Amino acid sequence: MTHAHHGPELIPPPAPTAAALSPPPGRTGGDLVMETLHGLGATTVFGLPGQHALGMFDALRRAPMAYVGLRVENNAGFAADAYGRVSGEAAPLLLSTGPGALTSLAALQEAAAASAPVLAISSQIPVAGLGGGRHGYLHELRDQQASFRDVVKSVHTVRTASQIPTAVAEAWQSALTAPHGPVWVEIPADILSAETSLPQVTAPDAFPEEPAPRPELTAVAADWLGRAERPVIIAGGGVVRADAAGKLTALAERLQAPVVTTFGGKGAFAWDHPLSLRSWMEDRHTTAFLEEADVVLVVGSGLGELSSHYGTFTPRGRIIQIDADLGKLEANYPALGIHADARLALTVLLETVPERTDTGAPDRVAATLAAIRDRIDGQGLDTEQRVLAAVREALPDTSPSFWDMTILAYWAWSAFDPRQGAFHSAQGAGGLGYAYPAALGAAVADPTRPVLAVSGDGGALYSIAELATARQHDLNVTWLIVDDGGYGILREYMNDAFGTTTATELSRPDYAALAAAFHIPATTTSVEHLATDLAKALAAPGPSVVVLPVHLRMFAATHEESGEA
Repeated sequence: MTHAHHGPELIPPPAPTAAALSPPPGRTGGDLVMETLHGLGATTVFGLPGQHALGMFDALRRAPMAYVGLRVENNAGFAADAYGRVSGEAAPLLLSTGPGALTSLAALQEAAAASAPVLAISSQIPVAGLGGGRHGYLHELRDQQASFRDVVKSVHTVRTASQIPTAVAEAWQSALTAPHGPVWVEIPADILSAETSLPQVTAPDAFPEEPAPRPELTAVAADWLGRAERPVIIAGGGVVRADAAGKLTALAERLQAPVVTTFGGKGAFAWDHPLSLRSWMEDRHTTAFLEEADVVLVVGSGLGELSSHYGTFTPRGRIIQIDADLGKLEANYPALGIHADARLALTVLLETVPERTDTGAPDRVAATLAAIRDRIDGQGLDTEQRVLAAVREALPDTSPSFWDMTILAYWAWSAFDPRQGAFHSAQGAGGLGYAYPAALGAAVADPTRPVLAVSGDGGALYSIAELATARQHDLNVTWLIVDDGGYGILREYMNDAFGTTTATELSRPDYAALAAAFHIPATTTSVEHLATDLAKALAAPGPSVVVLPVHLRMFAATHEESGEA
């Protein structure tokens, strides 16, 4: 008598299992990093090698991803930031331990302030030295994570090779979950370099989340907006990041609500739309218009220092604030706070807000813009307006632009029409040296369009080394350097505050000759020839530099008659 076998049948393992049981030889912890990144969808990485990170960089040689190496870690962070903004990917930023990692901090702060997805992966000292602070390893920090915890969205630690795929995938998901931001992963050097028998990483799971609005809150918001007599919308960077400009425009037209975009929200609403108040956030005419509204809908902005006209905005009406960053809701003004992705919230409001008819809204917008224009025209700043107009004339409509913290950028925040091209500046954290390396990252993300970077000479000196990067990778970036021999905006601030300046003047290299030393075409231009010279540089493939020696001044930001500075 035979007995039936009721246990599981022994069948050959499927192909993926067979591959997992026989991984290729010669792989290391660094390969696990690269396999995970590739599986998550990364196509390009930025960074700078260092002794402890060599295992990771050796694995990059075997990975199907492009590498763009910059000359300073901070600049590599700015490039990864811009790549993330343009591509929507969480741009990997590969760093070494200690000094290399710490040098990236200012860039990660800007990415955090601007909600740009950056996946920073750093080496660490060997496992044996962790937590001690006494082993004397090169680059050793007693607690490297502590230097980043206050800057990035999340910190992810690895102590064994098997932890690498999960840690990297969780960091990727964190970076791309609204609000986007930089994240930090650190992996000891010996784990990165040691061989591993772990299987190849396949299909890592990382599903970014978009917070949906609570329906009872959007119902209240829709009721307020439907009954408002003078609604107005403030659109911030969250609208741009959520790709919600179309939804915003539809809602503004449905409500006949004027729209002002914050400096970070430039491009969220068409500049020449009849309801567009543009971006004159530093003008009392705009602030007064906002204060007269009975309902203010704030989308994707925390109403921080710049967006509240340095805290002078005192609304008379009710505020509805939509933001994906829970910490920004009602942080500065009491409001009906709705924690949500801008696109999802605007979609719900579009479905529930009744249509309003207010034929007077475009006239009120036009009158406000005319008052602003008259006030600016009365300040004797023709040169500044000519320079900004020349940049707009030269820049192709769809080209992105990146602006350093410099006087021309401060003008651009309020007065520059981005058209179909994205506008980016360092106004999130306000550090110098952002524009040029960020423009390089954007050119890597989209090589089909020329990219413009605008710096003062003070900010340019932070980024000169990256001319070598532009040349090495032949990137389509034109760099406009406005040279006034010093920190121009600080010169104005100090004169206004103290009647004199200290530490604002700089020795002036020949920037055109310096660019030529990197084998990059360069032109020294004038206000009269700027539009022509800049357009020519932008039209030529590869990197170029245009130097404009000129002293520019800032416009007065408020009413002269108010007595405010």
